[in-house]
Amino acid sequence: MRIYSLFFLALAMSTDAFAASLAKGADSAERVSWWRALRIGALFGTIEGLTPLLGWALGSMASVYVAQWDHWIAFVLLVGLGGKMVVDTQRRQVPCEDCSCKLSKRWWTLPLLALATSLDALIVGVSLSFAGVNIGYAALAIGLTTAVMVTFGVVLGGMAGRFIGKKAELFGGLMLIAIGTSILYQHLSQ
Repeated sequence: MRIYSLFFLALAMSTDAFAASLAKGADSAERVSWWRALRIGALFGTIEGLTPLLGWALGSMASVYVAQWDHWIAFVLLVGLGGKMVVDTQRRQVPCEDCSCKLSKRWWTLPLLALATSLDALIVGVSLSFAGVNIGYAALAIGLTTAVMVTFGVVLGGMAGRFIGKKAELFGGLMLIAIGTSILYQHLSQ
């Protein structure tokens, strides 16, 4: 695989994680520190980099099963997390002085969100096993690109959240629901 093809593959694999990170950053409704954004980026990048390795290892044996269900799994996870964010906007909440408050209270949602946005990379890993691509380079490129995109997405989302306020969480939840619905629609319309 040529370097430019690898770059575009990595970029394509990281776009849904970037959109989800914008939503999570906006969910904080406060400025997110670069350190926190880097940690979230590292989490997403690690998961996004490991899933093609797993897909490559599974190879053709599991490709039919995973391909049949990946869009449903991503849909349920993203719509569930997005729905929770929308419901949370309807609850009365005490304003939080610490910008990391919301992100830290929902620490368990970050790995689920990272996993939901990386299921497509699992399928790519399966297809790369048939193409004879060096999976180490591909997984590293996907993971690093995702880490960078998510880091900037969290920061940008946090900046937008400051201006939008509580509506940012509603917007973020609706964005996650839209991403999940889009994934489902794309797979069902093929």
